[in-house]
Amino acid sequence: MKKIVFVVDDDLSVREALSSLIRSVGLHVEAFASAKEFLLFRRPDAAACLVLDVRMPGLGGLELQRELSQAGILIPIIFITGHGDIPMTVRAMKAGAVDFLSKPFRDQELLEAIFHSLEQDSAVRHQRAELAEIQDRFDRLTSREREVIALIVRGMRNKQAATELGITEVTVKVHRHNAMEKMGASSLPTLIGMVNRLRLSDDASNFT
Repeated sequence: MKKIVFVVDDDLSVREALSSLIRSVGLHVEAFASAKEFLLFRRPDAAACLVLDVRMPGLGGLELQRELSQAGILIPIIFITGHGDIPMTVRAMKAGAVDFLSKPFRDQELLEAIFHSLEQDSAVRHQRAELAEIQDRFDRLTSREREVIALIVRGMRNKQAATELGITEVTVKVHRHNAMEKMGASSLPTLIGMVNRLRLSDDASNFT
């Protein structure tokens, strides 16, 4: 799926102008007249960003940003407005907006913000996919393999782990070898790195 840019602005002329500009650089664009229309749209699983007008009838841009955040929908947002002020900008940026552009802005200024946002979303999606793959591999480990790996990652030697678990050192070595194979780890540092990534994620409960 190609990268996609969503445009939400209640002004038809603005939507058409922005859509034309975005298409001119080879990007796919979907435009909406209101925040409600955007929320009802079934968004494809692709790198994306949102070009969002601040002031609109009904649900405004900042309110839409809050709703997306509360729903756990992570998408880079570029705010555009003809009535921006410093408090509004600060509020938007603190809530995670990538940029805040006041009309009139240069086409290149918006395009640079869009490409930056798409690169950011692509990177985040890639990291999520990698983490999901690591989690999937970890889930295939037996409970004993997880116990062994947890101790090894803490810095214990095979003999110490064996004593801790009440099993033989040979058994620890077998579990360690099997776990590394299942995780796709070619070395102990690689395995430690994988486990630490899971610990830093929301899946940290797996190790407690």
